Amino acid sequence: MQARYRAAPMLVSPLPDSLDALLDGALRPGGLRALFQPIVRLDDRQVVAHEGLMRHAHADVPPLRLLDRARTAGRLGELETHAARTLVQAFDFDRGGRLLINLSAHAILQGALRPQQVIESLHATGRDLSRFVIEITERDIVEDVDRLADALGYLRAAGIRIALDDFGNGHSNFELWHELGPEYVKIDRYLVHQIAQSPGRLSIVRALVQVADSLGTDLIAEGVERMQDLAIIQDLGIRFAQGYLLGRPNAAVTETAAEEVRQAIREKLPVWPLNGRRSAFPRVTAAHLLIEAPSISDQACNFDAEQLFRQHPQLPALPVVDHEGRPQGLINRRVFNERMAVPFARELLGRKPCIKLMHESPIMADVSQSIDAMSEILLGEDQRYLSDGFIITRDGRYAGVGTGEALVRRVTELRIEAARYANPLTLLPGNIPIAEHIARLIEARQSFMAAYCDLNHFKPYNDQYGYFRGDRMIRLVASTLTKHADPRWDFVGHVGGDDFVVLFQSDDWDRRCREMVGEFNAASRALFDDADVARGVLEGEDRAGRYATFPLTTLTIGATHVEPGRFSTAEEVASQAAAAKRHAKRLNVGLHVLAALDTQTA
Repeated sequence: MQARYRAAPMLVSPLPDSLDALLDGALRPGGLRALFQPIVRLDDRQVVAHEGLMRHAHADVPPLRLLDRARTAGRLGELETHAARTLVQAFDFDRGGRLLINLSAHAILQGALRPQQVIESLHATGRDLSRFVIEITERDIVEDVDRLADALGYLRAAGIRIALDDFGNGHSNFELWHELGPEYVKIDRYLVHQIAQSPGRLSIVRALVQVADSLGTDLIAEGVERMQDLAIIQDLGIRFAQGYLLGRPNAAVTETAAEEVRQAIREKLPVWPLNGRRSAFPRVTAAHLLIEAPSISDQACNFDAEQLFRQHPQLPALPVVDHEGRPQGLINRRVFNERMAVPFARELLGRKPCIKLMHESPIMADVSQSIDAMSEILLGEDQRYLSDGFIITRDGRYAGVGTGEALVRRVTELRIEAARYANPLTLLPGNIPIAEHIARLIEARQSFMAAYCDLNHFKPYNDQYGYFRGDRMIRLVASTLTKHADPRWDFVGHVGGDDFVVLFQSDDWDRRCREMVGEFNAASRALFDDADVARGVLEGEDRAGRYATFPLTTLTIGATHVEPGRFSTAEEVASQAAAAKRHAKRLNVGLHVLAALDTQTA
């Protein structure tokens, strides 16, 4: 049976004749040279394997360009076989661990690389075939997955392991993963690079970890170039990593990872990135509020509009469009009926153009407009959306309508949901991410300091100056805490109101806390009126309604040391940190550390 295989469309310039000569040279004995990049096992920092990489021995030509030319010339299998032989001859099996060799699905399915041919080439080394891993590269769309799986079965039967390369880029897909059942899947550099700053990449890789666990696959993170990315990768439970940080391609094998990597790889539990603004409004758009409804031509008369309203009794307003389908206005049902109910109005207005009774400036939104952007409608002075609804367009033409009720309900739901994950005022992580991070620290048996931050006498300030300036003070707390926390290891969360939590892994947490208190207390003076600063107090009413004076607002931090095994839940840690904060406020100090023995008097 002939393999069904469809090449992906490629937009490439014509290849020069000289590339044929380079290909001929590469296929001669000694025409290729071998490089090896180490793969590190993260739990013990050991180099356990190397990926073999081919290079032209006599010219600086990109390998992918050479492979593309070989495929066009029908010599891909010949080139990949020659590259594999070059790699196994140059590899130091005594020191290098397993050897990963790239072979294309295209060459295997087209018969240019027969499984027995691959086995014989590797057998010639005299090494146990379990020392080899074949990486299946996918620069094309594989349509006959069953045939590919059958061919790889011969390799597996001989003891060779299989890896799926560059997952998350190109044509890697879950069908191949599921049907081929590879021992290893290599996560593409696109998902790994800067994962420490990308909530989206983190979410995708977390999902891949769950899939790998369920399918019994080991993951290899490719393209690791930064220490903070490596920390996230290991924290996710990925066992193997590869990249310039761990070792660059070299003619000789690498026996150990870099010293800085070996020392820092298990230093602390990294803080996962959280984009509060993005999480507040997922990709919900006007299209999700669209209701298909009739429209009326701007050439129609009021009798036509009256008939449409009768046919659609639930329609609050009738969009008016021109001959190209572009919205011109909106006829409100209530206003229209009131005008037509006036004595002799039907006789006078019935055959007049309907545009005479329409509102010429309707509220409009494109189908792609996000709910986040549409929420601004709720803040505007024009409140007609409550009665008229709004027009939804696609490429400037009428598509349907949306109701004000649906918009208000959806925005409210999203804001409530978002507030659980990120505080809308400061965009810092909310209660759920705080609890999740504490749980991660407890599960990892990581020692840390839980600090609860609160403002003294904030209510009198809010009562006197109003919520707008009160919000400014809350944002000042947030900016001060994040400024003095190490974003790699210290987690800053906003519980709500003037309550914040900082989970420190920094060894110098004490200094950071004192700097937080000192800087906030100094900077907050600018948020008071000069007269209040001069008096040093605020005047107002106490909880009983009596005249009282209050000190100027300051920051207090209560902290408690969390050792492995001391607490079993995030709730217990939060309660202890809150007790430390209460002690600090009673003692009227900027920072108080609550020891374990203090809990009975908290």
